[in-house]
Amino acid sequence: MTPPAELLYRRAQKLGLYGLLNNWQEVAGEPWLEELINREETGRNQRSLERRIQNSKIGRFKPMADFDYAWPTQIDREQIDDLFSLTWLDEATNVVLVGPNGIGKSMMAQNLAYQAVVRGATALFLTASEMLNDLAAQEGTSSLQRRLRRYCAPALLAIDEIGYLSYDNRHADLLFEVVTLRYGHKSTLITTNKTFSEWNDVFPSATCVVTLVDRLIHHAEIVQLDGESYRLKEAKEQMARKAKERGTRRRQRT
Repeated sequence: MTPPAELLYRRAQKLGLYGLLNNWQEVAGEPWLEELINREETGRNQRSLERRIQNSKIGRFKPMADFDYAWPTQIDREQIDDLFSLTWLDEATNVVLVGPNGIGKSMMAQNLAYQAVVRGATALFLTASEMLNDLAAQEGTSSLQRRLRRYCAPALLAIDEIGYLSYDNRHADLLFEVVTLRYGHKSTLITTNKTFSEWNDVFPSATCVVTLVDRLIHHAEIVQLDGESYRLKEAKEQMARKAKERGTRRRQRT
């Protein structure tokens, strides 16, 4: 076969188009062949993307185009832009977004997870309470190991909202196990409203906290954010807008 025909043949093999392959000599020169293979690849890639997005559990989120970089009092926009290159994902580097409630940490994490999926990686996004309660609920070693494999499988595991609740020693040990199993192999993204020195408040009396933080940040990009809650700002603006609308309606009735 000529190089172009051989390339088409390999693409058809990869797609598993066995009916086409069985009749390759008859169809190899047809002008519609390349278009057919192009359409099949496009369709499968789209279905694969949709499946990976669904499996990632990212949910609905605002795009980064809607993020107001002028609102936080502390933010390194160049650092945020660098994160979206996803080079850290190839290097199995962790990312930790640290900042107060409502500053946009979850929004950034969802966007990063989504971009990872779009670029062909697998990702799983969930809250810390979802993951830790799920792991703690497993009865028996084999059941727990299966669950741990689930959280260690994706190229990117995004754990949202560490610090919003406190957990016992069992939960701390389980988080440590997940971080350790992924350490050096796959990236873990975490959002937290607590500085690392405050993680003892999240996992009171847990003996593994220092080692957990050390393991987490050893190969990590730490993103520091500060400022007032953007959600609170939006809520106040919405209340003011509704009050203005009510005032306008009252004036119109009088």
